Amino acid sequence: MNIEKLRELGANVDEGLERCMGMEDFYLEMIELGLSDDRFEALGKALEEGNLDGAFEDAHALKGVVGNLALTPLYETVSEITENLRTKVQTDYEVIYKKILSQREAFLQ
Repeated sequence: MNIEKLRELGANVDEGLERCMGMEDFYLEMIELGLSDDRFEALGKALEEGNLDGAFEDAHALKGVVGNLALTPLYETVSEITENLRTKVQTDYEVIYKKILSQREAFLQ
């Protein structure tokens, strides 16, 4: 992963770097740590079990993580599932979750 690839994937690199005091290596390290957050898997498990309250807690936490990292496309998808879970909208959460995992994987490559 590098800054150019992050830009190509739609991350707001300038915002992310600003949050990391302009330190590129630190920003990249924070992205790696954020994307390895166990709550990605916990979200999937909660959804699988039908635990929408638990899924909301995991999604809400992930929204903060990816938002602070300025990973805009992933943030938008995590925000979508968070708001759907907040209001308990009846939707196919698996489709949104798979999109989250796909976007996460793109940022990890």
